[in-house]
Amino acid sequence: MKHWQIDQLAWDRFDPARVDPAVVPLVKAAALVERNGGDYATYLNRVFHDDPDFQGAADRWAGEEVQHGEALGRWATLADPSWDFPAAFARFKAGYQIPLDPPASVRGSRTGELIARCMVETGTSSYYTALAESTEEPVLRQICQQVAADEFRHFKLFYDHMRRYLGREQIGLLRRLRIAAGRIGESEDDELAYAWHAANEAPDVVYARERCSSAYMAGAMSYYRFRHVQRGMGMIFKAVGLPPRGRLSELTAHGAWHLLRRRLRRLVRAPRAAPATPAMLQPLYPPAPGR
Repeated sequence: MKHWQIDQLAWDRFDPARVDPAVVPLVKAAALVERNGGDYATYLNRVFHDDPDFQGAADRWAGEEVQHGEALGRWATLADPSWDFPAAFARFKAGYQIPLDPPASVRGSRTGELIARCMVETGTSSYYTALAESTEEPVLRQICQQVAADEFRHFKLFYDHMRRYLGREQIGLLRRLRIAAGRIGESEDDELAYAWHAANEAPDVVYARERCSSAYMAGAMSYYRFRHVQRGMGMIFKAVGLPPRGRLSELTAHGAWHLLRRRLRRLVRAPRAAPATPAMLQPLYPPAPGR
């Protein structure tokens, strides 16, 4: 059962005067990613095809993810009445898809799959906490608080199942660290970049990962504070089997914060390329055969 319902949110308190225009494109992109939770449940059910307990948990998790997307999409439509959430989601689905019928986890083991899910929930709980603490718009703050709490609870769900599988598969610490680092690196893959494109760019604009990823990351990173990175690092350490609090976790959090701020400065200084239209991308010469 879901812990809250969309209609329970205080929609009548929406205050357009308190909407930060910079956050609206981020919320639009997040709405598409969250709304796509059903595909991930399909993938997880096939990876864990003989584990009905986990399959049931994955289905409930997906239902809550879809609700996150619906709530964020509804808010984005209030903030920008010209935005067509269903059309944007259809564009996203048409252009970005995960493999739904894998022979096994793309992480190499079920333990690895669950570590990767813990990384995702760490990132999302930190991100929505940062948005909730930064926004002055009361409805968005309420949505982000609810979503952040859900994502933290989802971390525990995947962590508990990960511990169960770790007892069977005996994945070593170094391998767990590699899986975690790999999944964190995927935060700049096509999913978020394409969500930004589908949510915020005109239909005749050609998708370019670097442009869209840079636009998304420059916006999202600006809302983080050290406390969010610190808390997230503790969750990462817990997921891979290291002490979540202590000198190593603190030093790593400071290092991650330094890298985040340096990356943000670089993104802010970088010139933004104008979105390309199909006409702009026509080749000067026909492509060679076979390419």
